[in-house]
Amino acid sequence: MTNNQNKNEIIKVCLLAGKIMIQSGAETHRVEDTMMRIASSFGSRDSQSYVTPTGILFSIEGTEATNFVRISERSTDLHKVTVVNSISRQITSGELTLIEANRLLKEVDAKTHTYSIFIQVLAASIVSGCFTIMFQGQWTDFIPALIVGGIGFASMVYFHRIVEIQFFAEFLASLIIGSLALLFIHLDIGQELDKIIIGSVMPLVPGLLITNAVRDLMAGHLVSGLSKGAEAFLTAFAIGAGIAVAFSFI
Repeated sequence: MTNNQNKNEIIKVCLLAGKIMIQSGAETHRVEDTMMRIASSFGSRDSQSYVTPTGILFSIEGTEATNFVRISERSTDLHKVTVVNSISRQITSGELTLIEANRLLKEVDAKTHTYSIFIQVLAASIVSGCFTIMFQGQWTDFIPALIVGGIGFASMVYFHRIVEIQFFAEFLASLIIGSLALLFIHLDIGQELDKIIIGSVMPLVPGLLITNAVRDLMAGHLVSGLSKGAEAFLTAFAIGAGIAVAFSFI
């Protein structure tokens, strides 16, 4: 392998690792640190990386051309982040070659979510019921919250596939949650409307996004921190707006 080919392979591995991590919900500083550690392990100790939620800039040397990767889709899959971190540690310890690391990262990138949609909806249902009880709801509200939360999360996944804008998916899902919660109360199946709604919307709340925004701001990544904070605010606003519209029907 020539020197130029070696540099190109290093760039490919670093960019692929960064792309997987940022798409899976990793913090910006973690992504930059991982990319630079991988490059350093393969002999490029002057690498520079600049990561935002929508793109990655990377160069292995100051005189080399800067490479760019566009990030168009983001989700939450912390298992992928853990796997990439594990591969990075293996590279740092000298256990993997460039070719092996590239192959493993491509396998990780090709995998879909660890859990199926059915399992995710089931988990969201159980979480909704448990949050209702945690917020001092009645046990008679557990089943309504379980049903409403599951339907709300499933509708969010469905609408997000139809409309790529996350705001509308969150808005429509919360509108369905508010309407169903009102229906259960009207049918005397539940007792406390607020507890049912609070528990049901919790799977939609951007908790990881808020956490990453704060951590990026604390680490000095102001652009990423503010952009993630704005995204979290819009998501929270969509949830609140959907519930408010549902209440306007009363």
